[in-house]
Amino acid sequence: MKIHEYQAKEILSRYGVAVPDSRVAATPDEAEAAAEKLGGRVVVKAQIHAGGRGKAGGVALVDSPARARQMAEDLLGLPLVTHQNGPRGQVVRRLLIERAMDISRELYAGMVVDREAAGIALILSGEGGMEIEQLAMSRPDAILRARVHPVGGLMPYQIRQLAFQLGLDKQQVQKAVEFLGAMVRAFIDLDTSLVEINPLVLTRDGDMLALDAKLNLDDNAAFRHPDIAALRDVEQEEPAEVEASRHDLSYVRLDGNIGCMVNGAGLAMATMDIIKLYGGEPANFLDVGGGTDAARVAAAFKIILSDPNVKAVLVNIFGGIVRCDVIAQGVVAAVEEMGIEVPLVVRLQGTKQGEGVEILKESKLDIVPAETMKEAAELAVKAAGGAL
Repeated sequence: MKIHEYQAKEILSRYGVAVPDSRVAATPDEAEAAAEKLGGRVVVKAQIHAGGRGKAGGVALVDSPARARQMAEDLLGLPLVTHQNGPRGQVVRRLLIERAMDISRELYAGMVVDREAAGIALILSGEGGMEIEQLAMSRPDAILRARVHPVGGLMPYQIRQLAFQLGLDKQQVQKAVEFLGAMVRAFIDLDTSLVEINPLVLTRDGDMLALDAKLNLDDNAAFRHPDIAALRDVEQEEPAEVEASRHDLSYVRLDGNIGCMVNGAGLAMATMDIIKLYGGEPANFLDVGGGTDAARVAAAFKIILSDPNVKAVLVNIFGGIVRCDVIAQGVVAAVEEMGIEVPLVVRLQGTKQGEGVEILKESKLDIVPAETMKEAAELAVKAAGGAL
């Protein structure tokens, strides 16, 4: 679960992560008043769940409250399109008005779950403000890494070693011990999957501040942090994904034209792979889960068909815990309620396979049956009009 920058900074500041003085504004009047309180020279930042805001015109340094107001009028209520959120963009409903800092140096600090090492990784760089993925490819030597103990965290001596490698002086090293120590505590305590400070700045007054902050909560741990879970902004999310979450469905919208309904994440990934192998493009990842019922299947089907890009639907079910007849009942119910104007390819294998196939046949629906994944993928790609 993602939250806004202003929310991330408020949470991290509770742990001792230093942040600039700021105000949140939802109207031009509030933006102007916030800039006035902060001294006039401020940075106005659009609050959306995407990076690349600066390049898209969503972040600007202004030198007066009047300019802050103008910036608010230009941004609020309109979509901001960045390289991360696609051509539709995300609507800006809040701004962060932040006191401008006199910066002497920009750094990068991030923490992620390192699945390969089965642990937590701290990533640092002396070149902040850049996209860390690009820096890792172009200059991997500019990135420092450290493994964080999941209980003990990061020891002060480890932080000192890293800080000296970044070229910090003695006073700055002590600031780094305090700042990064607080960041590690927040990461572990809050069950986050990502904490990123980019840039982490050193000011000419000797302060170390999080000029930007990103914090993602692990959805599986949301029940342990209801206060943070309550910060979820569904208006920033794909509507179909929000609807799917209400039915406990795992759904991610993609850019293709073949809708996929599958049970099990592994089979879902394999289904998308084989669609691409035969020249097609999946329109979504959708896992109905192992313990589903007809109602959830019907809901899943409706979500798939809500995407106007879908030109064909592939249902690929292996009946283990979930039975093929239950899936068939859900498909029939959804199609009878909504109607369907695109080809439907169905592959049912496993528990109650015969009963499921019979239900589909008796429904008199226009369904293309398939026996193997290869056959199902080829039929779906052909039905959708071939390769994109």
